Amino acid sequence: TDAMAGGWSQRDNGDEGRARQTHWLFSFALPVDEKATYNFKDQLQNVSSSLLESDARAVVMVGTQALIKGDSNPINSVNMVEDVAVDNARYRNPVQDYDAVSEKTGSLDGIVYDEWMDDWDRGSRGPFFLASETVEAMKDSCPKGSRFTHDIDACSRTVGNTGRIYPEFFGLAGASSQLFRHCVHPRFTRSLFNASAAPGETLGRQCVFMKPSFTWMATSAVLLTVVAVLQVLRMITRWCRSSACRTDKLRDEPRREEGASSVEPSETMVAHLEIRPEDIRLCGGHQLELQSSRVRSNDEAGWWLWMHTSAQTGILERQVNVEIRALRALAGRKPVEALDLEGPGLVNSEDIGAAMCVVHRRTLEGFASWCTYVADNRSLCSSGPDPEQLRDYAQKITHNSCRSPARLFAECALLRVMESIGEQILQCPERLSYIFFHILQEAGGMEDDAATTFSINFETLQDGLMQMSVHTNPYERKKMPNGKWELGLNFDDINESGIQCREGVAKTYKEPASIMVVIDFLLCYRVPIMIKVYCLALSGYIYLGSHMGNDITTAHNGSLLQPKWLRINYIQYAALMDAALWALTELTLVVYMTWQRWPSLGKLSPGIPGIRWFLEHFLNFGFSLCGMYLVFTQRSFARKPWECAQSDAGACTDARTDHLFTTLRAALIYWAARFFLFVFLNTKNGPMFLKGTPDSMTRQNSGRSWCSQLALDMNVTLAWFAMLGTCIFVEVVLLLPTMKGLDWSTTCGLNVLGDISGIPSTQGVCTEADQVLSYGCMTCASAVSSGWLLVVLGTFCDIYFVFYLASAVVGGIMGHSRQLNDLKNTSLPIDLREKQGREAQLFEKVFGPGWQQIWKSMVRSLLNESFISPKQAASLCQAAGISLEGEMPLTHRDKKTKPIHLGRFPSLAAERLAFFFQSLKWIESQKNGEKAFESSTDALTGVNFDAGSIPSLTQIIPAFSEVVIPSLDFLRAGAQQEDALNGSPDDQPGLGDLTLPPQGDGVNTNLAFMISQFPDEWVFLAQRLHSQGLIQSGESQELYHDFMRQRLTDAGVVEVRMWAAMRCQSVAKTVIGALQYGRALSTLPKIREHYSDIPEKRLAEDHAEVILAHQTYGHCEGFPENDEAVRLLLEAYADDALYLVFDLQKGTAPSLWQMVNDFLAARGGYAHGAFEQASVKCMWDKARRGLRVLEVLPRKFPLRLGQGDYKTQGKACNQLNGLRFATGHYVQALDCNMGTFIGEAFKVPYILRTFMPLDQEDRSAPRCRYLGFREYIYTGREGTVGKCHAAAEWTFGTINQRFLSGLGIRMHYGHPDFLDGFWARNRGGMSKSSPVVNLSEDIFAGYNVRLREEASPHIDALEFEKGREATFNAASNFFSKISGGSISVIRSRDNHLLCERIGIMHSLSFYFSSVAFYVSNLLIDWTIQLYVFVFILFNLAGLGPGKLSALGSTFSTEWIVAMGLVTLVPQLCELVLEFGAVHAVKQAIGGIFASTFFFIFQNKNIAEAMKEGTKTGIAKYFFTGRPSANQHQTWKDTYCTYWKSHYKPAFSLAVAYSIYSTIAMQNEGEGKLPMVLVLISIIAWIITPVLFSPFPRWNLIVQDIVEFNNFITSGAGSHEADIADVVSRGKKGTVRSLYETGLSEELNVWTEQHLLMLTLSFLVKLAAGCFMVVLLPAEILDFLPVFVVILSLSWVMVLGYFAAGLNNVFLVMSFLLWGAVVPLAHLIVGDRFGSPTPHTRLPEYVISITLFLYFLGLAKEFILLLCRITLKLCPCISEQTATSGMQEVIRACFVYFFVQQIHMIEAYVVLCANALTAGMLAIVDQVFCNAHTWWLLNRELARTTHGDTYMKKGQAPFFELDGHQFGSASELWGSDTESDVSASSRGGDEFESASEVSSHLPR
Repeated sequence: TDAMAGGWSQRDNGDEGRARQTHWLFSFALPVDEKATYNFKDQLQNVSSSLLESDARAVVMVGTQALIKGDSNPINSVNMVEDVAVDNARYRNPVQDYDAVSEKTGSLDGIVYDEWMDDWDRGSRGPFFLASETVEAMKDSCPKGSRFTHDIDACSRTVGNTGRIYPEFFGLAGASSQLFRHCVHPRFTRSLFNASAAPGETLGRQCVFMKPSFTWMATSAVLLTVVAVLQVLRMITRWCRSSACRTDKLRDEPRREEGASSVEPSETMVAHLEIRPEDIRLCGGHQLELQSSRVRSNDEAGWWLWMHTSAQTGILERQVNVEIRALRALAGRKPVEALDLEGPGLVNSEDIGAAMCVVHRRTLEGFASWCTYVADNRSLCSSGPDPEQLRDYAQKITHNSCRSPARLFAECALLRVMESIGEQILQCPERLSYIFFHILQEAGGMEDDAATTFSINFETLQDGLMQMSVHTNPYERKKMPNGKWELGLNFDDINESGIQCREGVAKTYKEPASIMVVIDFLLCYRVPIMIKVYCLALSGYIYLGSHMGNDITTAHNGSLLQPKWLRINYIQYAALMDAALWALTELTLVVYMTWQRWPSLGKLSPGIPGIRWFLEHFLNFGFSLCGMYLVFTQRSFARKPWECAQSDAGACTDARTDHLFTTLRAALIYWAARFFLFVFLNTKNGPMFLKGTPDSMTRQNSGRSWCSQLALDMNVTLAWFAMLGTCIFVEVVLLLPTMKGLDWSTTCGLNVLGDISGIPSTQGVCTEADQVLSYGCMTCASAVSSGWLLVVLGTFCDIYFVFYLASAVVGGIMGHSRQLNDLKNTSLPIDLREKQGREAQLFEKVFGPGWQQIWKSMVRSLLNESFISPKQAASLCQAAGISLEGEMPLTHRDKKTKPIHLGRFPSLAAERLAFFFQSLKWIESQKNGEKAFESSTDALTGVNFDAGSIPSLTQIIPAFSEVVIPSLDFLRAGAQQEDALNGSPDDQPGLGDLTLPPQGDGVNTNLAFMISQFPDEWVFLAQRLHSQGLIQSGESQELYHDFMRQRLTDAGVVEVRMWAAMRCQSVAKTVIGALQYGRALSTLPKIREHYSDIPEKRLAEDHAEVILAHQTYGHCEGFPENDEAVRLLLEAYADDALYLVFDLQKGTAPSLWQMVNDFLAARGGYAHGAFEQASVKCMWDKARRGLRVLEVLPRKFPLRLGQGDYKTQGKACNQLNGLRFATGHYVQALDCNMGTFIGEAFKVPYILRTFMPLDQEDRSAPRCRYLGFREYIYTGREGTVGKCHAAAEWTFGTINQRFLSGLGIRMHYGHPDFLDGFWARNRGGMSKSSPVVNLSEDIFAGYNVRLREEASPHIDALEFEKGREATFNAASNFFSKISGGSISVIRSRDNHLLCERIGIMHSLSFYFSSVAFYVSNLLIDWTIQLYVFVFILFNLAGLGPGKLSALGSTFSTEWIVAMGLVTLVPQLCELVLEFGAVHAVKQAIGGIFASTFFFIFQNKNIAEAMKEGTKTGIAKYFFTGRPSANQHQTWKDTYCTYWKSHYKPAFSLAVAYSIYSTIAMQNEGEGKLPMVLVLISIIAWIITPVLFSPFPRWNLIVQDIVEFNNFITSGAGSHEADIADVVSRGKKGTVRSLYETGLSEELNVWTEQHLLMLTLSFLVKLAAGCFMVVLLPAEILDFLPVFVVILSLSWVMVLGYFAAGLNNVFLVMSFLLWGAVVPLAHLIVGDRFGSPTPHTRLPEYVISITLFLYFLGLAKEFILLLCRITLKLCPCISEQTATSGMQEVIRACFVYFFVQQIHMIEAYVVLCANALTAGMLAIVDQVFCNAHTWWLLNRELARTTHGDTYMKKGQAPFFELDGHQFGSASELWGSDTESDVSASSRGGDEFESASEVSSHLPR
């Protein structure tokens, strides 16, 4: 052809002979290098001349590459860049050469220029390839090519001598994608030959759509429209009918008279009561007056006042008596001349006034703090209390020694009565203080000691509770009884109203709804976030000169102090970015805080923005804007030339370095000012909240002076500097190098930053302006951006891992300093030889001369709990020179002189004893004030020890419906196959809703399983019961079978049940453990001597009491077997100070109501119906063999306030219920999964001295408010799940809390911490219970302590037992609860206050003591998903692992995996410290497999729970049930628990990984990253629940398959009438079918979630969808019409499904229609669907179907969101009708948009995965001797013959059969070399036989 005109040569036209001549196509590939020795003209001349000989003709095809050699650009291995020069001669010369040759030879018919186009759909495996010499050579000569990456040099070949061609880059034209369009464009903006376009005209881009079949698309549109219209008409018809029915019902109901529902205020009743304590010295004639309009008469008001006053004055007087004994003990420790009779501590140790002064100061301490704060902050407010009077009140409380004891007692009694009558108002101490102040004002103040009347207004006191009972949802406004629309109230609002001195209670703070909590998080933690940003910025600055990136970026940029090139630019643009970030932050902060605190603006209370606050933040905002302007106007940016990558001399000298300071002056000034402003604005400059201790001298006396605070600040600062420095090192060395060679400019040619970055400009896919939205540019830019985002997320995670390392190192050092080495090392001998053995001497020094009796009590406790055998018990006593029976010491002949070898004892007993003896070192090293430990006065059995020095302690055990004692039925159940099925709530097998958990494992009885866990302890139980005469045979198997066959006596049955209760998480274990303290005290001689004078009291009753606060005792919500067990416990321990407090309310058993009525009637003054609910305290009456009521506190409100999901927290309210009856100076709350060894109980008096040392004179100043200590997680013995959970909990409770305590930021994370009892009463209780924000109720007690500047230390000398969930599902529920609670923590104002006022370095500590663990897990979860997404983008952009490796990026390795191993370091360090290196390594290695799967799964659980809490705004409480480790986990329960949190994310991640794999499969030359972590995560999220499910037996697997399949296919909940039931079941977790599971979630999301959250979620997803459309090439988007057509056909079937009464045939057909995709595809989009091969089109298939499903979900959300907004805004639709209509739309969309169908697919995939996993585990168990059972549960069960039941047919435990009888002489004692023992003492001694020992044991 004519090169310019086109068409065939004119010489061929009409010449038939010429037309029939042979025609050749000559293909020439011109090399990229112009200097190559390749002469195209000569080559063409030669071949053209040869044509003349054969009379043939030819067409010439010339391919010229669009690339040239680059100069220094390291984008690829051949340094190629796009050639955009228009006048390049090498483009014109080939045409000129052709013209010359054609004219000379006349054998050429034309030239074809640019045959190939640079398309992503190219490469050796694509539709085009290079011609070769032979056909064979053209088949697949270059397997490294790809459709998604350029071949570069992989498939290059040489032409001529030196010229090389690169096939992927042929062509002067380019093809690209923009949105859905296919585009072709010239590579040049002007005509190449200046002949095709007019002057100034450009050759533009030509883009077209790939048009699918019009017929099919029109048909699908019609079908979709018709179905939608018909469905809408059906729903409207039903709505009209239902609305008509509701109207008829309303018409039939009797009309209520207007105003009839309103309650007229009744007359105010008044009652008076004199305060008359038993001690006449405290009587002063003072009276209390109660005014109320909510009681029926004055007498009833008097009765209410009497009930509360009598209880509280009794408690108060008891505390005064305890204080009297304590003061006497203190006086006895000092010489008379040393007593300070005039000081605040003592007046006269014999005078009740001194004790009353202390009790008064501690009781009214909170009020004094309120007075001090309000007085100091009233100066700017004209209204409110008089500051001078407030200060006077505070002074009279702090210095009260001159005031009358009777008046002091009356004031204390007044506050206590207010706390009691106020009910939950006790959680609002500042509100109580405000009311207390006004009562004092009305009574004449604190001046007069004469008889005074204190008037309490009932309604004022309980103001706020009525509002909370009506409305507690803080996110929505509701019309209240006063007619106003208000947000839900909570206890923090009530309390803050007291600080603000409001007369009435009001909403003072707006909790952030749903996604707004993210803003709260960013603003609250802005200081630690910015510190981390600055660390990253410093890391970037160091990295620019580190030579760890590519040369142009990280080389020759000057030194740290003499920067040049990129570093100079970096300093400037970092300043600009910092200024912009701070300006945005401050603007957001001011606006957001103004909105959030709007109800309180102008009020003076902590956290309220005041004038100073606004000035500070406007100052920062203004400074940021001015600084940004200054730096920008004086900026000096420069690009670094490419040649400077290897040199900094000559032309590479940065001219700006000659006047460096001038260049950087503005930036340096900004950074210096920023540093000082940052420190100034965020340094703590005042109290965070009301001071815990109001008087400064008192604070100093309690060890909280400014010197100690300064030392703590210095330590914290040094620690964080070290940790942040480590982070910087990690980022420079590991994280930033991952992006080596990857940036917008170098990689993509996107030079949007211009000179700012300093990187020289390059040519790339984004260079041309019209290419920016093309596929190539978008993928490249997105890949680089996503990579940097991943690195940034990694930098926010690295501090989490560094903190773990620091806690390991520092915590280990602190443990060493606390003498914790070998703390539980049982290989060390224990030498108890009297006066000789090391342990005996230490024992005697710590406990005094009576240490042997304490030892005997410890041994007896181990024996009674069946942890040792009777023989072992006798031997242990003999080792200390005493006898187990009797009080007489052993003779010299009977004494054993060798040390005890604990390694030969049962492990639990051995660890208990090892810890006990090692911890005595800490006790012995402690000082009591200024004195060292003195045994004679400080030891519990010391000669001069005073029992008054032991403080009183109340232990509160809140219980709801936990198991008290395992029932007979439960212990005997579990072995039948049906026991592994879900049960019926009605206890009717096979009937009703099968939603309860299984009763067992389907193989063994529950008792048999417990025996298999603790076979030695079962054997010991049998021996003990036999020795006590309770059973005839001491054989353990006989005991088991007698129990199963009901042959035991009642006493024997109780013993077995109690044995089981002590080995599971039961209330009985907790109660018995708590009672150990009182029992320990009762053995002390001084205690016995003290109580011998008061025989009417039980031993140690004034020193220790246990309160079981059982919320459901006797109630219909509880369980009768629990009530029976509670009575059994009370009867069994009637001689101990054990009390039951229960909630008397509607639904409580009539017998209990009658019991309480009888008690009240006997006391007099009671009129029936005076109350509807009450708190009742009772004890066991041995004479009556029943309960005896002690106190009744009537209430107006239930324990829990609110409705639905917004009720106050149950456990916190129940703790409060027990706290009202607490008499102890100190309090301990115990969860119902705890226990205590009596040896630990003996140490409690020493531990409590941490609060108040024995020699501290000022007893009103405790040194701390909470005291934390170690926990032994006893469920670590209950299988692998229990061990994994226990390891994490134990690590946190030891080394982590030790480290946090060192940082001064340890919080109260749960029980069993001790706390100051007075603090609990006057500072808001032991926890908080407001709905939504206080799900993690315990940590808020720690917040309360820290806010008030008090201490909460941690010690290692005491250890209580605690249980954790031992089954997988229960453990997951626990993690979900605490993770969701972490989101609610962020919503709280307490969190705001701490973040705002705690200080710079302490803010980092606080972040890690609050939510860092959960946030870091969320970030890690995001990085896993982002990791896959980044590599999808990398591959689409042509940056596979090979290219990344060539660039030097470490992205080609899976670097995140190694970081996860860091979390094991703290546990390993603590194990080494306490157990030794060998044990530590063995434990760590042995548990790494289980821990990996367990915590990968639970980390996902944490992340999803946080996302759910963020979206919904609701913190859900998950009742775990704490079942035994053998409980079968049905697949139905597993799916219901994890379908949303794990299975769906697993499928999403699997799809993303599949997309990556299919793309990488097309690019074999670049390789494919294995993504091991991703694969492990996907697998773990799906199979882990089955992996940790016990007993994979074939019959159970089949049963699970059948039940799960029934669950999937069940139609329960599918009818319209079931919607309300579906909603209810979804919330309670009792769904019956897969349909119900999915629909309940949809209904909950679209009817209850915040509209803002739904809108933002949709907009984000819409933006993501648009981004994918821009990102993906049109070749993929072309496939979408196929799926639209199939969807339209499916909708017809779905319509039939609804029209035919939910006929499943139509639903199945809608599903099967998708099989028509392949046959219909070619009719819709042509042959492209399978051309050239299906394998080639695999990426299109996978990506397009994924994209279609995404848009299908987006369409569903749009419709539902539109309906929600329409129904909400429509004024003519009632709320009920709108809700009903919305639910019906949701139900329809649930099926039409294939939500249910996709759920079914996922469920069946899960079923198959479960079946495969369970089958493999069954094979493992069957072939490898129950290996899985051994790994998951224990060795005993593993040794049982496969298919048999443990202990079947009279078989004894394998432990017993193996002869592992602990207790022989050679086992108990160490070798002769272990101690220096005389030969005479070693010979001739023998143990008593077991029968002789047991015959002396008490029954």
